[in-house]
Parts: sequence; C-alpha cells; structure tokens
Amino acid sequence: MAAATAGRQAAGSSRFDVVVLGGGGAGLAATSAVAELGRRVVLLEKNAELGGSTAWSVGSVSATCTPHQVRAGIKDYPAHHYEDLVQFGVQFGGAFAQRDNVELARLIAEHSPEMFRWLLSTGLEFVGPFPEPPHRQPRMHNVLPNSRAFPFHLGRHCRRIGADVRTGTEAVSLIRDGAAVKGVLARLPDGSLHEFIAENGVVLAGGDFSASPELKARYASELVANVGAVNETATGDGIRFGVDAGGEVVNGDYVRGPILRFVPPPRRSFIFRLPPYRVVTRTMRWAFDHVPPALLRPFLMSFLTTALAPERNLYRQGTILVDLDGERFADERERPQDIAATRREGKAFLLFDQRVAELFKAWPHFISTAPAIAYAYLDDYRRTRADIFHRASTVAGLAASMGVPAAALEKTIAEYNAGRAPQGVAPRGERPQVVTPPFHALGPAKAYVIFTNGGLRLTERCEVVDAKGAVIPGLFAAGSNGQSGMLLEGHGHHLGWAFVSGRIAGRNAALLDRTTA
Repeated sequence: MAAATAGRQAAGSSRFDVVVLGGGGAGLAATSAVAELGRRVVLLEKNAELGGSTAWSVGSVSATCTPHQVRAGIKDYPAHHYEDLVQFGVQFGGAFAQRDNVELARLIAEHSPEMFRWLLSTGLEFVGPFPEPPHRQPRMHNVLPNSRAFPFHLGRHCRRIGADVRTGTEAVSLIRDGAAVKGVLARLPDGSLHEFIAENGVVLAGGDFSASPELKARYASELVANVGAVNETATGDGIRFGVDAGGEVVNGDYVRGPILRFVPPPRRSFIFRLPPYRVVTRTMRWAFDHVPPALLRPFLMSFLTTALAPERNLYRQGTILVDLDGERFADERERPQDIAATRREGKAFLLFDQRVAELFKAWPHFISTAPAIAYAYLDDYRRTRADIFHRASTVAGLAASMGVPAAALEKTIAEYNAGRAPQGVAPRGERPQVVTPPFHALGPAKAYVIFTNGGLRLTERCEVVDAKGAVIPGLFAAGSNGQSGMLLEGHGHHLGWAFVSGRIAGRNAALLDRTTA
C-alpha cells in the first residue's frame, strides 16, 4: 500500500476515521469537530504537551456577533469583518497584498461567530471586544488568563467527547496508496513505529516552519534561514508531508521576521503561571470590567514586559543599537533587525542617555505595547525586568552591567557622537548625541522569526490540492499548514483561522465518503 512507509517496519497499527497531526489550535479544533460528529479520531502531537504556537501567542481572537459585542451594544456583521480583513491586507501587506487569498478570508468572517461560541462552550473566558483600526467595530477578544488556556480547555474538551489524544508521538511520514492518503506512520514515545490508518482522511495541523532552516531557505531567503524562532518546535512537519504528497506551498516567502524582541525573563512572569481554571479566569474577567485601570496596571505589566518588541520610535529619538561586542552595526531606522540577525547570537542592546530615558516615561513615547492591554514605559521595565535593565553614571559602568567590552563601547559612542560610523553604517545625522548621564541600555534583544505565512494550497473545504488544482484524496490541512496564500494581517486572525479552518477540515474529513472521493 504505502510507498511512504517503504523500508520502515511498523510494530503495530490502529484504525480511525480521521487522524489529526498537531496539537495546537488548529489540530484541537479539527479533533473536536470530528469527535462531535461521533467519529473515531486520534490527535498526534510530537511534543510532550499540547499547544504548539497557539500557546506562545498573545491570545487574541477577532470575531463578530459575539456575546461580548452584544453586551457592549455593538452591532456587527460578518460581511463587514470580511471587508475589513481584506483592507488589513491592502494596508499592511505591502508587495504581498496582490497575492492575498480573499476567498478563504471570507471563511474566517463567515464562520467566526460560530467558532467563538464553540470556544466559549469549552470553558474558555475572554475579555473584550477591543478596537483595532481598520476594523470598523471592536472585534478583538483576549483569552484569560493567558494563551495556555487554549490547550488546557480544548485538550480537556476533546478527551471528554471521546477523542484519542496522544502526546510525545511524532509523525514520520504519510501512508499513501498511489495519490490517496491513507494514514500516518508515527513514532510512539517508546521509540517504536506505529501505523495510524485513516478510514476517511488525515488533517495536517502541524504549525508553520519558522524553526526550520531548510524550509526557510527553500521558500524564503538565506537571511532568515538561521534566525531563531519564537517556537523552536515549529519545524514545518505538516508542510513537508503535504509537499511530499503533491501539495504546493503558497506565499512561502512571506515571513514575519527577523524582528527584534527582548529575550524572555529567566522565570515566567506571574500572569503566565496562573492556572487557566474557571475560578481564576472569571475573577480576572470581573476585574477587567470593574477594577480601575490604574490598579490593574502593575498586574498587566508582568505580561507586557516579557518578550515583546521595542518600538521603532526609540531609534528615531536617539537610541542606538550595539551588539554583544559593544559595536554599532546598522542604521537603527532602516530594518536593523536584518543585520542584528547576523551578529553574534543574533543579539543586540538598545543604548540611550538620560534625555531619552526621561522622554520614554510617559505617553506618547512608550517602549512596548500589547494589543488592547497597555503601554509599557521605561519605569515599567525597570520594575519588572531587572534582568534586561541597565543604568550607570559612566559608559564603562554601563558596559560592565551589559557584559560588553568597555573600551569598545566607549569608542562606539564617541564615534557616534562625532558623526562617524563603521563602514557600511549610516552616521548619526541629525539625531541627538548620546551624552547625558546616567546612561541606559535595555537588552539583550534577539532577532526572531515570529512566524511564517506560507501554507499549502486548499479548497474552501480545506482539502489540499496539487499544483494543477486537483484534490489529493484524503488529505486536509488547517491553520498554518493550510494558510493557502492568506495574509492574515492584524491581531487575532491567525488564531481565528486556526480554529475556523480546523473545524472545517475536521468536519469534511469526518464526513468524507471514500467510495466517491
């Protein structure tokens, strides 16, 4: 039967109606959809825990006609959501805007009301909705207490309705009979191989390829190939399996990164350690609705200052970037993250003087922001991120705090102030000098690939198709594996697509009639 399993002897096999690869948002949504129809389904997750990139996300979901909108007196419509989602692509997609798959974008808008009600039915709690232009209405809802609530509640829901959920089980290849996909060969936790036969279909929901140097080099560029990923296990396994079966990747060169983000703290913040129990989330939701924002602020800062990106306004106001050797390496105003990715460990420090420090203590000059939550200023980083906050009365003292060579840092600042720069780097120009003590630095920040947007080409039934547009029998994809050319700009749309496409793929795989497929 299986050319894909040639030379690999499986110790055993088991049969299901649907096999789902990946335990992130898309895979859990697909698994739930299959189990809700009373079909036999197994979810295979290679990691020890469920969650995937969904558990690393901010946790925003954009949707219309939600109970939250109704309570707020907001009248909204899926058709308007679709129009605004397309406008996001036009406004923020740049050269990729012409490639946007607007037909699949329509699916997000049309299915988001049902998708959001399903999320609520599993025990998840959200706050919102929050505004985010160019959305014409507030649509962004943030999960409580953090994004780990998704695998916790959705995994428990899937098990409760009869799904077989297996972690530590890594897919090795698809099992195929000619062009048709018949199952998955996987490695069990004990190292043995096992065949999971799919009577109906296989759903690929294994996440993006942000942590795969091979796939980033093939579809994007050598620049990003070796830049680290936020989710180091996002190796694009589902993409690879889909291509091996004849699928085609669309917009593989659309990569969100390199982007400079502050390195995460050595210990997870308080908000990330909160358990997603309903007593906790309902208390938090009550607090968001009734507690004055000033009292919530210290609590929110523990989330906001974890590993978010510094605002570019810092550079415009006179902040410079130096690497681990104390050297300035790029024009901070012209995509310095691309050069930072090539420096030692891909890391850099943001360095500035007291003039800039005073400026970034209040609106409108903030260090970081998170959607609909709050803005973080310099004093917030001083209080919550002592590990990356550096201040000294002298440049040598600052260098000691940063762990960079003092002589090199003193030379870098002296040359910058004099209007000189290393070869290939723009000089200071009209930006102010770095001269007023005490001197400050934030960092290190590290260049990351946040996610990749390339996904397998799909039909509106989330069936994978080949380069000629023919459906590959028995193969479906969801989430990043099935992004199919959509840009998904704006907050809340990647998760929205994961849940919407997962449910569509799961339903259609469960209902597939192999006798006519």
